[in-house]
Amino acid sequence: MEDQDLSAPLVEQDPQVILTVHDEDDQQPFSNQGPENQDNQLGHPNFENLDGPFEFLGSSSGFDVPVSTTLDPFRNHTLEIEGVYEWVKIVICLPIALLRLVLFAICMMIGYVATKLALFGWKDRDNPMPKWRCRLMWVTRLVTRGILFSFGYHWIKRKGKPAPREIAPIIVSNHVSYIDPIFYFYEFFPTIVASDSHDSMPFVGTIIRAMQVIYVNRFTPSSRKHAISEIKRKAGCNRFPRVLLFPEGTTTNGRSLISFQLGAFIPGYAIQPVVVRYPHVHFDQSWGNISLAKLMFRMITQFHNFMEIEFLPVVPPLDNQKENAVRFAEKTADAMCRALNVVQTSHAFGDVMLLAKALESKKENPSLYMVEMASVETLYHISSFEAVQFLEIFLSMNPDSSGCIGIDDYLRVLRLKHSCLSEKIFRFLDAKNTGRITFKQFLVGSSHVLKQPLFRRACEVAFTMCDANVNHYITQQELGDAILPAIPDINEDETREVFKLFDKDNDGKISKDDFMTCLRRNPLLISLFSCQLSQIDLTSEVTDKSIEEMV
Repeated sequence: MEDQDLSAPLVEQDPQVILTVHDEDDQQPFSNQGPENQDNQLGHPNFENLDGPFEFLGSSSGFDVPVSTTLDPFRNHTLEIEGVYEWVKIVICLPIALLRLVLFAICMMIGYVATKLALFGWKDRDNPMPKWRCRLMWVTRLVTRGILFSFGYHWIKRKGKPAPREIAPIIVSNHVSYIDPIFYFYEFFPTIVASDSHDSMPFVGTIIRAMQVIYVNRFTPSSRKHAISEIKRKAGCNRFPRVLLFPEGTTTNGRSLISFQLGAFIPGYAIQPVVVRYPHVHFDQSWGNISLAKLMFRMITQFHNFMEIEFLPVVPPLDNQKENAVRFAEKTADAMCRALNVVQTSHAFGDVMLLAKALESKKENPSLYMVEMASVETLYHISSFEAVQFLEIFLSMNPDSSGCIGIDDYLRVLRLKHSCLSEKIFRFLDAKNTGRITFKQFLVGSSHVLKQPLFRRACEVAFTMCDANVNHYITQQELGDAILPAIPDINEDETREVFKLFDKDNDGKISKDDFMTCLRRNPLLISLFSCQLSQIDLTSEVTDKSIEEMV
């Protein structure tokens, strides 16, 4: 699966449902503002009538839960072999499959040797490959067609024509299977953008290096920035091959497009979109939630696998490219959606990570834990890694087959007892007042609190308030005294359980690092200190003095 720059997803295309969270006592609705539009984020919070669990952070609003589509863009629809026809076909094709495997191995070996010869002694990898080395790579390109043949792609239907490199130096395509890049290698021998982890892959890593790959670590901003610079440099020089990118950043089942990353659109060159289809009746060839070994076995035990390639009209760049990269990507995605007759969702690679975590935990319906990360990331600036950490916590709450949890499981994991405060926190997440919350509600609600401008300051102030002896750590007694105003009837055993949640290294005391880490992973727990924090102006430069006076 191809990796590209993750600097920003497309602007979400789905509408949003704004859920209004009501206060426990007076039932007055919070204002429907997202975290980006709050009038009081950077000013002084109103400390009067602070009945909401997080109003001391200056957040008097609820949170927006973007509407989720029912589509699962990663699901392979023929995971199991079903029907007499399929079983008969597999049995008949088994001898043919052995011949295909022999052909595949021969082609791989010839291609590997030819590529090694083409790369032998070549030191200057930053400049275009010399012509005589490119001619040697033609051997690898030809045997690549043999690899496609061994997987059952005896002929490939083409529609439209590729534009000259001088007109469109960048090609973008939807990404459905590992077959896509093999075809494009044969057709164009392009420069690609790939994860640096691909370099160590046997056979494949050598061939990728010959394509003068642009390596990128999708989770490192500096790496993404460097990749965009390299895309611009290589696309702007006609001596380099054209640049190929899969802007979705991962494979889908081809029944929709997911959000585009902007690496292909920021440099400002004309782009030719290409769409790939895999028409089928009995066997879905997409590389979704299916293992590579199983997918390859199904491919080589088919009489023939259908593949269609359509070259779409070139999409020219917009005038002010830096400001309009998102619109450029939207225009390209719209052309591809029309050609494929599909819609574009707000899913992203982060959803693949969430899906993998749910599969790892053997959940009955793993797709329930996808949240369409592009829209969530845009609204709440939450990273995929943070989303996966929140999912780990949510899964420990033992969600049922519908992917929901009740208040008892929620409080059990957060080590909280039933109280006015804990029920208020749960009701903050349960905006629909159903008595159950989904992972998306848990993620968005937690992110809403975590990304409040005053959250970090509130955590630091809370630690200072708890550290009554000023010895830079918190004892169980000090923590109990600090949360007593929020939960007046908490006993020693219940305090011990909360203490264990903060004391990650089990050394009998809570350091500032322990304290901050726990609240970043469980941001809703900051409400345990709401009574004291509501009496302090967290935006003030003299907050520390105010704490001393209060203590």
